[in-house]
Amino acid sequence: MNVSTPKPATGPQLPDGFEPRLLSFDVYGTLINTPPANLGAFRAILEDAGRPDLDPNKFYSFWEKRNIAHYYEPYRTYKDICRLSLSEAYERFGVVTGRKGAIQRYFDCFSSMELYPDVLPTLDVLARRHKLALVSNIDDDLLNMTPLGREFDLVCTAEKARGYKPDGTLFRYLLEASGLPVSHILHSGQSQFTDMVGGKPLGLTIAWINRRGLDLDPGVPPPDLILSGLQPLCGLLGDNSWQTIS
Repeated sequence: MNVSTPKPATGPQLPDGFEPRLLSFDVYGTLINTPPANLGAFRAILEDAGRPDLDPNKFYSFWEKRNIAHYYEPYRTYKDICRLSLSEAYERFGVVTGRKGAIQRYFDCFSSMELYPDVLPTLDVLARRHKLALVSNIDDDLLNMTPLGREFDLVCTAEKARGYKPDGTLFRYLLEASGLPVSHILHSGQSQFTDMVGGKPLGLTIAWINRRGLDLDPGVPPPDLILSGLQPLCGLLGDNSWQTIS
């Protein structure tokens, strides 16, 4: 008697028996294509300070790392953290004429940010069978300025939670506000150092939306799924109409 060997599954797979009822999403870098807007804002900040010679990518990267460090401290608003981190970036890069108020350049760019092309079609499909939530390290007014193109069933911000993702505060707010256990939530996010570091210790199932093809830092808890965008979520969650998304 010949017994055929089952073919191994290919591509990402949901954990066995996992059937989420709520899909939560990071916003900036996951739904919103932030690099073009951020780069333009920080290039303008450096030009205002008389330092167009500095690499805005390196300056922004340092500033963002300082933001994450401050997320672990007693709660400040996101805007206050941004101002503090800008002062630290000025000092680190030797910018002596920089103004703390120049961070307004960054805040002003939120209204011109754009979604990734796969976002609205994917969310429209997913919303047929699941509740959708936002989970973002942001102030409410900046989120309200951001053109998201649709409503969400639940919106969780650092301002509402009075805390941020990486220490778990914002994710605990998600759990409380949703009334669901971790076994019924799938969170998708792009940041290793906030989404995975904050969510995995609480037992959340995390899809890493790795649009830039980054390597996983060895100190970060590994995600349950690694996806290059949002669209694969449709097939993973059993909605064959994902094939119609273009």
